[in-house]
Amino acid sequence: MLEGVDIALVDWSRAQFALTAMYHWMFVPLTLGLTFIIAFMETLYVRTGDEHWKQATKFWMRLFGVNFAIGVATGLILEFEFGTNWSNYSWFVGDIFGAPLAIEGIMAFFMESTFIAVMFFGWKKVSKRFHLTATWLTAIGSNLSALWILVANGWMQFPTGMQFNPDTARNEMVSFVDVLFSPVAINKFLHTITSGYVLASIFVIGVSAWFLLKKRHELLAHRSILVAGVFGFISLIAVIVTGDGSAYQVAQKQPMKLAAMEGLYQGKSGAGLVALGVLNPAKEPMDGEEEFLFKIELPHVLSWLGYHDFNAFVPGVRDLIEGGYTYTNAEGQQVVEPSAQEKINMGREAIAALRRYTEAREAGNKEEMGVARAELEKNFRYFGYGYLNDTKSLIPNVPLTFYSFHIMVLLGGLFLLFFLVVLHFTWKRKLKSRWLLVTSILMIPLVYICSQAGWIVAEVGRQPWVIQDIMPTVSAVSRIDANAVQVTFIIFSILFTVLLIAEMSIMFKQIKLGPKEN
Repeated sequence: MLEGVDIALVDWSRAQFALTAMYHWMFVPLTLGLTFIIAFMETLYVRTGDEHWKQATKFWMRLFGVNFAIGVATGLILEFEFGTNWSNYSWFVGDIFGAPLAIEGIMAFFMESTFIAVMFFGWKKVSKRFHLTATWLTAIGSNLSALWILVANGWMQFPTGMQFNPDTARNEMVSFVDVLFSPVAINKFLHTITSGYVLASIFVIGVSAWFLLKKRHELLAHRSILVAGVFGFISLIAVIVTGDGSAYQVAQKQPMKLAAMEGLYQGKSGAGLVALGVLNPAKEPMDGEEEFLFKIELPHVLSWLGYHDFNAFVPGVRDLIEGGYTYTNAEGQQVVEPSAQEKINMGREAIAALRRYTEAREAGNKEEMGVARAELEKNFRYFGYGYLNDTKSLIPNVPLTFYSFHIMVLLGGLFLLFFLVVLHFTWKRKLKSRWLLVTSILMIPLVYICSQAGWIVAEVGRQPWVIQDIMPTVSAVSRIDANAVQVTFIIFSILFTVLLIAEMSIMFKQIKLGPKEN
């Protein structure tokens, strides 16, 4: 543990960032998906000349505009927090992490902001085809913004394409291609944006169902449900496929997160996937208590998801702390996993080697510099462990990760059934059942819960790491007063809640007003 680090500062900084991120994520997924639904509808208007498609486009565009504006506000605060609350992190890896964020601002956000003006105000000022192009470019721009943010996040989960420079004590990018096309980043991007498409589709279906219940704007509602139903179903299939890819990457790169996701304390070969379960609240990571009070398990499925082998050994929390198990590395070699304490020791050796290297450089002792650098490079993969004192700090919050993961998966299964039912009734032209319309409205809060649960799994499951194995949270925070972070946490809590209430109030008002005549 870093000397002089205030744990209250770390906790409040984490809480503030989590607060900002979760509020921000209430707005982003709707933006990602709604732009494409709008673009599909406007394409149908341009191809058919049917003014009702134009009316539908403009209606959903108004709701998108309200959501987009508040999403930008929370997103800007989130990026500023890297400098205010996590300055050590920004200094340590700013050369790498800053690159995708800069591209996001220069290219994607600029593109999105430019064409959104044409999309909203250019209906009578530009041709139909130019306006349609602007709408599509707005949709693409919003998703490109997500790409660069998620590339940055994916790099934190699996740092690649970098090299540590002991002269500056900073990480430097050596391959932008490796950072951009990291398998973790690609899977994270595809899984995240397609989940946003699902959320937007369910939002459109739910609002349209409300119109049908009120017997208002029924043509718009039927058409919107058809577009959103098809788009959402295809997107959910993509979510399932990319979810499988994400599970494989987590098993390879973040095995502790996988163990937490499944409540797996003791590893096993041919591990099953828990379909439904209740964790034992009295369970401690290293004791012999039962892991579950109750569970329904799919045999061998976890081994398949994690290693594409039904009989593969999946390490549990205890295995990862104690080490000693054998696995096959990326080069196809059989490797014995070191214990957590051994990793901590190697991390301390790396930190000590960096200190000796710096002292030798200042003294002009090139021979000692070479020896120290070789020792640093030998142990650098465990550099971050050297800042930890307790092996238990390597274990994330298992119940929160486990339940969030299973809520996400169960709701995903529910949404698949929901889309199938909606498309069936749409095909049969029987979208009048009150139970189905009410269910469609109730799906809106459920899909937001599912979306938030996914990010809880991704971020809580990787604790204590800001950069996997390289930098723990305790070494990433700014050296500021914890009371200052606490005050801003309270201010942001109030501000974001007010913004959310304002956004929901405006959205409800616009929905009640309905589409305007062209």
